[in-house]
Amino acid sequence: MSRLLQKPMKKEQSEGVTLVHDVTKENSPLEYVGFKVIDLAPGATYTESLTKTECCIVALTGKIHVTEGSEEFRSLGTRENVFEKVPTDSVYVSNDKTFHVEGATAARVALCYSPSHEQLPTVLIKASEVGIENRGILSNKRMVHNILPDSDPRANSLLVVEVYTESGNWSSYPPHKHDQDNLPDESFLEESYYHEINPPQGFVFQRVYTDDRSIDETMTVENSDVVLVPAGYHPVGVPDGYESYYLNVMAGPTRIWKFYNDPDHEWILKRQPD
Repeated sequence: MSRLLQKPMKKEQSEGVTLVHDVTKENSPLEYVGFKVIDLAPGATYTESLTKTECCIVALTGKIHVTEGSEEFRSLGTRENVFEKVPTDSVYVSNDKTFHVEGATAARVALCYSPSHEQLPTVLIKASEVGIENRGILSNKRMVHNILPDSDPRANSLLVVEVYTESGNWSSYPPHKHDQDNLPDESFLEESYYHEINPPQGFVFQRVYTDDRSIDETMTVENSDVVLVPAGYHPVGVPDGYESYYLNVMAGPTRIWKFYNDPDHEWILKRQPD
């Protein structure tokens, strides 16, 4: 199986805590991005101590309580299904802090990591603060929830967004990349995609490829899969009848998102609707 396509492991870590994904630099081609998904039963608690790392805790579904030191955030989470298409609550925690996530209900939680050079304040990112952006025309339509965009200074390295792509549409398209530290034209950012599909028996296609084709993989991606993008272009195609959701985590040496379109396909941006 491709090292870029990660299937859910669903490993019981402790009572009521199930590890669905665990992407680290030790088990993946990524150096800057780490990613976990955990399922919590009501009342179950997950605890983690960070070192030189920051984490964005995203309440994907259900409700959770998050505690870090004297900070306590209760009943976070706004949806039972990601396809309710409303923003959710998140919490940012950084270096040398310990956090606890408790299931207030049955919940699925994403933990988004990157290396961090200094300790920053723990921050609640309320759903009401999350910017909503519609992008694209024709068969290139998607909606974005900007949880931690590069315009938000409350993180050292992390960028976190949610993207919804309509049935029969393409996303991360025309193909673009951000794998060169060549500012102001392009930034180096690794990326992970956590996918969900509606209805859940569906699939999407994602291709990851570089100009020299040293990476060139096209993957059939199913519900709850993760795709890793260490470098290269990374478009997503959604079949007719299905909707796509993905949570993106990006990180690199500089916290700015500057991408470069594949010149073979950039002409797509010049089309106009009838």
